[in-house]
Amino acid sequence: MTRLVSKCKAIFDKDVNTCSYFLYIYLVEQTSDIHGILKEYWGYSQFRPLQEDVIRSVLEGNDTLALMPTGGGKSVCYQVPGLALEGLCLVISPLIALMKDQVAGLKKKSITAFSIFSGMSRKEVESTLQTVINSNCKFLFVSPERLETQLFKEYLPAMRVGLIAVDEAHCISQWGYDFRPPYLRIGALRDDVQHVPILALTASATQEVQDDICDKLRFKNKKVYRSSFARANLSYSAFKVDSKINKISEILTRVPGSGLVYCKSRKRTKEIAELLQMQGIAADFYHAGLSQDERNRKQEEWIDNKTRIIACTNAFGMGIDKPDVRVVVHADVPDCLENYYQEAGRAGRDRNKSYAALLFDEKEINELRSSPHQRFPPPEEIKKIYAAIVNYLQIPTGAGAFEYYDFDIGDFVAKFKLSSFVVANGLKTLEQEGWLSFNEQVFVPSSVTFTTDKNYLFQYEEKYPQEEPLIKSLLRTYEGIFDFPVFISEFLLAKICGRHIDDIRSGLSRLHKQGVIRYEPQKDSPQVYMLRERVRIEEFRMNTGEYERRKNRYTDRINEMIGFTREVSTCRSKIIGNYFGDTDLKDCGICDNCLRKKKRPVTKKVFNQVHERIMSAIPKNGIHSKDLINQLPGIPKEHLWSVIEFLQGEKWIELDKKGWVRIIR
Repeated sequence: MTRLVSKCKAIFDKDVNTCSYFLYIYLVEQTSDIHGILKEYWGYSQFRPLQEDVIRSVLEGNDTLALMPTGGGKSVCYQVPGLALEGLCLVISPLIALMKDQVAGLKKKSITAFSIFSGMSRKEVESTLQTVINSNCKFLFVSPERLETQLFKEYLPAMRVGLIAVDEAHCISQWGYDFRPPYLRIGALRDDVQHVPILALTASATQEVQDDICDKLRFKNKKVYRSSFARANLSYSAFKVDSKINKISEILTRVPGSGLVYCKSRKRTKEIAELLQMQGIAADFYHAGLSQDERNRKQEEWIDNKTRIIACTNAFGMGIDKPDVRVVVHADVPDCLENYYQEAGRAGRDRNKSYAALLFDEKEINELRSSPHQRFPPPEEIKKIYAAIVNYLQIPTGAGAFEYYDFDIGDFVAKFKLSSFVVANGLKTLEQEGWLSFNEQVFVPSSVTFTTDKNYLFQYEEKYPQEEPLIKSLLRTYEGIFDFPVFISEFLLAKICGRHIDDIRSGLSRLHKQGVIRYEPQKDSPQVYMLRERVRIEEFRMNTGEYERRKNRYTDRINEMIGFTREVSTCRSKIIGNYFGDTDLKDCGICDNCLRKKKRPVTKKVFNQVHERIMSAIPKNGIHSKDLINQLPGIPKEHLWSVIEFLQGEKWIELDKKGWVRIIR
């Protein structure tokens, strides 16, 4: 590519047509190359819808924003051009688990890839960066916080970056649902890495957030590609229920196959899993408070269909590729349509019929409506939480910047007699205001490197033959393990060797003590990373104007989510699509609202008109059904009774045995 562009530049002034011809030939060859790469590494002959458009846009040097649904193949959109282009593809992602999975997946394809993330020591980071610049590394995954470190900046010029990919790009917008301040500083890469295209990827972003992404990343030659938000095989439903566990059991009885039940709290995941087990359903629970081993085991058992249902918080699902999920139930209402769409979208990735059911009750809706005041406490409350944190961590005034601290949130809440909910929201605000970063699950995988030469290793295996299977598994599974520390999985080694994971850990420890390897067990603990030095409490400041604006946006998202639960006539797929700016959707025909319309002998327009007139005609103390009908002349009785029966079934109104009609919500 570089040679071709140089040749075009050299002849451009003399012959524009010849230059255009060379560019045309390049694009034809590049199209052929990307199909060859797809076939060689992924085994596919064709791209999914939109993938090729995004890839070609990147190869043409355009800054590109791609909105693609969960499971829509976003990673291919940067991995294929990353292989086609010269140099390194720098991938910025906030999700440690996803980085780990992507690196492991690329290495299985014999593609060199590494990752740098929160919790790694300076020595580990430096070793990785040296390997990256001294090898044929094609992909480096980094957390956004790492971009700002002096160490990373020192190595950046030597990386020969050819493409920058920003995953979860909605995090860059403080008007979005998952704003992360370190993302705001990604645009500064433009100063150090010039003339390199940026590919921003997200599954869900409103038009306002899309515009903000392009602005903050300093897009030039902007191209935006958006998949349709329609999921033809996914049936959305919302149910107002008295007993959620009974409804969950009913749904899981009717819909066979693998599923997820999303819950708001860790405690609730365990409760629901145990209740489902009592009913004979193979269920388990998952949340961020479990150890990495527990999470790996539960995840693997679910993927292998040993566990049918996982009751989980939103910590579960990101980056997990299980195409045959038949049902996703939300036992609690999420606080925005972005989260709901992503989580519900984990059902039916194999394009077979699947279901997404949302359960709610009036108490929950009222709590959701009041949640902005709790999610955004007064600035004085945030100041108190800041003071408590720096005191708990024993950070002196003027110190602490760019340091990691162990942070046991349970111990902190107990010692300072604070509400865990208030503390969680306070930490999020302090992150968004740029004071600190809180990682509830800082996970640094175990690493191994051989510290002896191959001749000694051969002699050691002869002397201790019982250690040979583990040594051979390490050498065969992890490329480069003789040259530099490699992240390993004790769980995978246990499967390969057919031994218990505790035996593998003991074996690695023995090899470490014998001087054969250097074994660093995994780290798995919550951390606070201070982004500024501690200040005296009277010097603590917040941008209250932007804080209030974020609160208003959050309130808007809450209202949209409540509206989604309340809606009884508009196609749910259209509601979601319209929210994200996709206004060309047709009725899906399979959601609960579409199915109701099919059963009703009235059109949508007539139904809405009759619905409105009925509700406005019922006084607070109720009315007899005969009087109600008499007050609504001009409407055919069959239409009236059809709508009344519907409203009664949905518990909007109550019709007692004596014929009295009352509004109940």
